[in-house]
Amino acid sequence: MFTLNLVIVLRYICRKNTNIIISCLIIRNALWVLFWLFKVEIQEKMPNLHPELMILLMKFAIFGNTYQAKKSSHALRLFQLLRRQKAEICMCRDFYQFLTTELKMDIHADHLFDGNDFDADMVISIGGDGTFLKAARRVGRKGIPILGINTGRLGFLADISPEEMEETFDEIQAGRYSVEERSVLQLICDEKHLQDSPYALNEIGAYLNTYQADGLVIATPTGSTAYSLSVGGPIIVPHSNTIAITPVAPHSLNVRPIVIRDDWEITLDVESRSHNFLVAIDGRSETCKETTQLKIRRADYSIKVVKRFNHIFFDTLRSKMMWGADGRR
Repeated sequence: MFTLNLVIVLRYICRKNTNIIISCLIIRNALWVLFWLFKVEIQEKMPNLHPELMILLMKFAIFGNTYQAKKSSHALRLFQLLRRQKAEICMCRDFYQFLTTELKMDIHADHLFDGNDFDADMVISIGGDGTFLKAARRVGRKGIPILGINTGRLGFLADISPEEMEETFDEIQAGRYSVEERSVLQLICDEKHLQDSPYALNEIGAYLNTYQADGLVIATPTGSTAYSLSVGGPIIVPHSNTIAITPVAPHSLNVRPIVIRDDWEITLDVESRSHNFLVAIDGRSETCKETTQLKIRRADYSIKVVKRFNHIFFDTLRSKMMWGADGRR
């Protein structure tokens, strides 16, 4: 009521005062008083609205490495940070059982889930890039952004080190982070066992069992720094909308990698002396008959990857690839 009376007095003063400069000064001072009174009224009506609660209270779904204890050793610190921020914690049941049974960790999760039966504001993958790829497969079309904490070796996808966790989650809680869209490949074929999960964030490889060239790697820009890179493929900037096709140990030096647009469809007809071949989709492999035709194209959804504002792709390259490093003494 007092705020309303102030507005009425302000209008009266402006009508009576013909001096524009004085009127402007009166309006400025009155608006400042109005803002202060409004703030006081809000605080009186909402006494429990404290500044420390004006932050993001988030729900996280957590995946982790369940095979190597060393890669999960930082999980306890992760849970301590999330609890301190009053976050809601959902965990993959397999990872929770691994931590509590195998590693004897005393941790608490608000919810446990199986498969892809979960929802969250953000997914956390703690492990290496392989763990990140498994988390991405479980996220699928949900559109939930994924944060990768790297407890492995190289880590292009999982690029947050354990030492950066506290600072990173402070930034996330304050909303200071970015999300990158990463393209996904889809494999189309008649083999039913490949259709259960035909999507790859990194690459799809067609391996020939007895052929001397070994095979072919078809990679997204995200996957260009993974297996494709190790067989001589090019490094591709994440948002270039391209696909790299790289032969594995080619029989001829004239067979070189090639980069094409990602809105093209790739068709593969494989010939093999053993009449079968192996298809690997982000590390998951299946044997196919020689008569199986493969079609590979960009999927109709993307994977969202959480990045810190100060983490730039080229900085990551220099760090991970040790570009410019000189070990001479």
